[in-house]
Amino acid sequence: MTAKKKRKKRKLNPTRFILFILIILFLISAGALAGLLLVSIKDLPAFNEANLIPATTTQIYDSNNKLVTQIGVENRTQVSLNKIPLHVQEAFLAAEDHLFYKHHGIRVESIARAAINDALHIIGMERNFQGASTITQQLVKLSFLNPERTIKRKIQEAILSFKMENRYSKEEILAMYLNRIYFGEGAYGVQAAAQTYFGRDAGDLTIAQGALLAGLIRSPNNYSPYQNMDAAISHRDQVLDNMYRYNFISEGDYQQAKTEEVELKHSDPSASRYPYPYFVDYVTEQLADKFGDEKVFRGGLKVYTTLDPQIQTYAEKALANNANFPASQKDSNGVLQPQGAMVIMDPGTGDIKALVGGREHTHQRSLNRATMSPRQPGSAIKPILAYGPAIEFMGMAPASVIDDAPVTYNSYGNYSPRNSGGGYRGLITLRTALTHSVNIAAVKLLMDHVKIPNAVKFAAQMNINIDPTGPAIALGGLTHGVTPIQLTAAYATFANNGIYNNPTSILRVEDYDGTVLFEAEQSPHRAMKETTAYLMTDMMKSVVQSGTGTGAQIGRPAAGKTGTTDEGKDIWFAGYTRDLVGVVWIGYDIPVKMPTSYGGTYPAKIWREVMQQAHQGIESRDFIRPQGLTSATVDSKSGLLPGPNTPPEHMVTDLFASGTVPTKTDDVHVLTEVCATTGLLPNQYCPERITRVMLKLPYTVSPAVADYNLRVPTKICDVHGVDSFVTPEETDDAEESMSNPERDDSNEQPIETPFKPNSGRFSNNTDNDE
Repeated sequence: MTAKKKRKKRKLNPTRFILFILIILFLISAGALAGLLLVSIKDLPAFNEANLIPATTTQIYDSNNKLVTQIGVENRTQVSLNKIPLHVQEAFLAAEDHLFYKHHGIRVESIARAAINDALHIIGMERNFQGASTITQQLVKLSFLNPERTIKRKIQEAILSFKMENRYSKEEILAMYLNRIYFGEGAYGVQAAAQTYFGRDAGDLTIAQGALLAGLIRSPNNYSPYQNMDAAISHRDQVLDNMYRYNFISEGDYQQAKTEEVELKHSDPSASRYPYPYFVDYVTEQLADKFGDEKVFRGGLKVYTTLDPQIQTYAEKALANNANFPASQKDSNGVLQPQGAMVIMDPGTGDIKALVGGREHTHQRSLNRATMSPRQPGSAIKPILAYGPAIEFMGMAPASVIDDAPVTYNSYGNYSPRNSGGGYRGLITLRTALTHSVNIAAVKLLMDHVKIPNAVKFAAQMNINIDPTGPAIALGGLTHGVTPIQLTAAYATFANNGIYNNPTSILRVEDYDGTVLFEAEQSPHRAMKETTAYLMTDMMKSVVQSGTGTGAQIGRPAAGKTGTTDEGKDIWFAGYTRDLVGVVWIGYDIPVKMPTSYGGTYPAKIWREVMQQAHQGIESRDFIRPQGLTSATVDSKSGLLPGPNTPPEHMVTDLFASGTVPTKTDDVHVLTEVCATTGLLPNQYCPERITRVMLKLPYTVSPAVADYNLRVPTKICDVHGVDSFVTPEETDDAEESMSNPERDDSNEQPIETPFKPNSGRFSNNTDNDE
């Protein structure tokens, strides 16, 4: 044995190793936390009481950079806490901080609960209505801190909350909070909110009214009863649930408050606090979505818009003129019905020049029908779902032919479209069909040529999303409808040579110090070929010149389309020049029949009135015809090149995209021998036959179709038979008898001609344009 003893290797103890790692992690975390705490304290904003004073207002400018109005001119009336009923104070405590009088500014358990609630929300489970921040923290956040969500800011919020609690009493903090918070509709503080929503002082608020106001403050834009009554009531009831849960009210008061009806204040339309209210409201909504209510109404923003004050004024006056509407009356809510809306846009840029969302403006950020109310568009959708895609995808043209004759689509519940007035025109060109808003032609174009997927694709290029439900979409039978602003942008695409621009109302937003926070960047895209846009425009010029839209003539080139839904529940006119595009809608907020009203009447009248004024000082210009178009003469009954049998009255000259002029010769007009008496195919006994140029098609149509008597008959004469066969000798006798006045023919009956068309009237229309 060697004297040197081998040294034994020492084994690692897992428990000691883990403990060592934990200690290291703790020291690192403690150091980081200490560092973060030191940085937070170092950068802590000064507790400046001046910050409790509300900040500057937001200024809105028109397209000429002239100040239009200020929003956030704070509609605020300070009120002392002893003038606010205890149940109103407790409504806010129940909604935001029920342990307000027991904590010292922050509640650690509330922060933990908020984290759990957020986790539950992520996995789709219910959350408690109450938030993490105490009322003190909220006041601190509104007064001293920015809205960023960082650990540093939360530490600063906690420190400042402790300072706030040391400097002010609970009653003073609650009073500052209730007088500072924003309630929507331009109302700051509980007194202004009570006046804005209920037309009464805060001291007169009921339990239910106090709870409704308390439920607003999380998101005044989304929970306003003027915008979304269901959401407002839902949040009111959650506040009442909390008031009962925390023993602020008795069960009797709780039950009574939950059943109390919401009676909102309806202001005099002339009492509007700012000019161009619907346009300003639309801008305000977008600002609030982008920057938040607090920033918009307190941040001193400068907002530069596309508003043209003159055009806006023209539109507002036209919508306020009762003579421009069917017989009107106020509904149970005191709102004048029927209502209306109008949007005017520059087709080349997408800039909104004017926007009016109703006939009267009763309160800030009220229902804006121009942007918030999707409605059925009627025939105004035909250029988008039928005619446009037929030209774009199918190579069709204004002189292409469609048969306006009865049709049924069995796979869609035996759907049978009907024309307004009930008649059938027979074989007509697309130009004629669009000019006179022929429903059956639009449906056949969609179903038999374009197909629904192509129509949906074409509309999507103009930001109109269509559910592919069936043939009725060609006539405006949409699941969700469209808003006037959507339809305006779509029609602007036709006016803009097939280029789509998103509607723009805000050009630039600057912070109070001049920092640019937002600048509009258009991203135009080609939605259709330039030739498609021009051919559609040229056809819609015919609508205004000689069709359903003659009421919109303004003495310069204009194109457009009327829209009238079943029984006139929604009536539209969408039209444009090279310089401006405008859409007018009229209807009841809750759809009501207006059976004697059409898109070509009141909406076209408003459009003409506004557009005539809006174009003053603008040179009259026709639409520019692009390259890639050619003119050709075709047969108006077949859409093919004229054949040897095409009569002059069935020849039409129109425009075609290059490569789409037909190459085949008409084979629909054929020489046909018929019985001279009945007009049917002759039998062997018919005494006289004549040869006519008639229309031969591989199918038959109803006698109600206007050109039925021009089509080759399918029946054989059943008037002439053996008994009626006349020999040459009998013919001589007949001629002699005609010259003999003594012959008695009183027993002979006249022969009827059964092929004459009838009026073919129907009443179950889908679209009623006339």
